[in-house]
Amino acid sequence: MKLNVRTVILSDLHLGTSDSKVEEVNHFLRHVHCAKLILNGDIIDGWQLRRGGRWTKAHTRFVRIVLKKLEKRDTHVVYLRGNHDDVLASFLPLEFEGLVVAEEHIHEAAGGRYLVLHGDIFDTVTKNFVFLAHLGDWGYGLLLALNRLYNRWRAWRGLEYWSLSKAIKARVKEAVNHISNFEQHIAQLAREKGCQGVMCGHIHTAADKRIGDIHYLNSGDWVESLTAIVEHWDGRFELLDFASFVRRFPLPTQDGIEPGAELAEA
Repeated sequence: MKLNVRTVILSDLHLGTSDSKVEEVNHFLRHVHCAKLILNGDIIDGWQLRRGGRWTKAHTRFVRIVLKKLEKRDTHVVYLRGNHDDVLASFLPLEFEGLVVAEEHIHEAAGGRYLVLHGDIFDTVTKNFVFLAHLGDWGYGLLLALNRLYNRWRAWRGLEYWSLSKAIKARVKEAVNHISNFEQHIAQLAREKGCQGVMCGHIHTAADKRIGDIHYLNSGDWVESLTAIVEHWDGRFELLDFASFVRRFPLPTQDGIEPGAELAEA
């Protein structure tokens, strides 16, 4: 059984890092058929790989799954550059049979035109202070490592998964303001380009809402949120989370992973 949809949008997989939920995203893609797959930036984490990151067989399987969809010629793949896979910037745009690699993309949906881009162009630190961006990335990695240790202790106590970084983003005023400003700026860009909506990633905060006259969609990430955007054949967009998806399409034991406590809040 597969979920049959018109479009799937994924972002922020961060392949090459220990915290990438690659087994889960592989399961998701194996159980989805789509006419278009948009990989909206930070799919491969070049920053971490340059520091000696962790590339596994599961990461290679993800690449093979995407290539298989291309090989069958029934899925058009759009790969958009993010800040962590910025090595692509020197080669864009590229177009092969069924594959487009670009900075941004206009998606013609049933409800109108949607601007699709990663969103790092509105991150001043990422664009203008590269050293600070790398420092912040190192700090985020440390936060995730502490989060792993803390949740092992919670699992031992029989408690559910709890995300430290989500709690910080929800409670720290500067983080809340940063997300709000990001959303407003990216909605304005979509408006200026004559689009009815915008789809982005980058800030690891999944969303499906209206910002004035703009339909704002953020596909979240596959580090903590485990979310994706799908466009159904009737033109309806839906923000899917892996915990709900896996109840409909259960994880087989041969995948090597079982639905754990951390998926309960994915």
